[in-house]
Amino acid sequence: MHRPPSPSAARWSTPVGMIRLEGAGSRRFLHGQSSQAIELAPEGACLATCLISPTARMRGLALVRLDAGGSAELVVLAGDAAAVHQGLDRVLFPADGVRLGPVQPAQLVRWVGDPAPADSEGNPNLLQPGVDLGAGAEQPAWLQRDGEPLPTWLEALPELSAEQVEQRRLRSGFPAAPGELNDDINPFELGLAPWVNLNKGCYVGQETLAKLATYDGVKQQLRHWRAERTGPAAADACAPGTTLTTAAGERAGVITSTLAGPDGLEGLALVRRTALGESQLLAGPELPLQISRPSGFVDPPVGAGGR
Repeated sequence: MHRPPSPSAARWSTPVGMIRLEGAGSRRFLHGQSSQAIELAPEGACLATCLISPTARMRGLALVRLDAGGSAELVVLAGDAAAVHQGLDRVLFPADGVRLGPVQPAQLVRWVGDPAPADSEGNPNLLQPGVDLGAGAEQPAWLQRDGEPLPTWLEALPELSAEQVEQRRLRSGFPAAPGELNDDINPFELGLAPWVNLNKGCYVGQETLAKLATYDGVKQQLRHWRAERTGPAAADACAPGTTLTTAAGERAGVITSTLAGPDGLEGLALVRRTALGESQLLAGPELPLQISRPSGFVDPPVGAGGR
């Protein structure tokens, strides 16, 4: 019998794409195609990883579940799962010993306010990657496979509205395509240092990420913003792609996401390193934005790329 949910408990779901990799070479293959140390991780582990280009630009965020026998499941949380599948298939060779399954739809369910019951431990749908997926760094998530019902304890939690879900995403700084996941942005700019292993050896994008860490080369960082005014004119002034400036008129960054929500206008922006100390930036000549660090943002590593 499950206890009733606490008053502050709530859940929300977002669509994800699952790609299954069968065969003894699955872990080694994913190890070379993503930013996390996968090959030697223990059976049953769930690892958070970035899917990046050879120049370390963002293509997606994923969790990797490691099964018995070397097989793995790639859960694409953000980005185009079909494009990820196509990219993996393009570099897959018979010698890799991997069979790549099709993209399967699923939902990633996150919640706040209550721990998972003890009888959920060991369930393969309970994912515990140890990174912040928008509900806190130590909070697990539930993988709801297509056609499967939610467990009773999770079904009992009230569900957030679409606006509330987006508000949580923005305030935690969890990136989404196309604003924060695109060919102009690397993982460290998005606060995703825990999703990257700098000591795992060669992988796609490794050289660029190692240089960024070794030489403190991150030029911009993700920040949350909130507008001091609301209304149609303010919303137009805060559209994604809008340039931000300092009070002195210097270019300071660009807005990547915008929400006209229950608490007014807010969103995410990539702020230049020279302006990270500013608590206020301007969208247009007269609209001040309050700038703060997202709750899930982790500082880029410095001097770690050569270790």
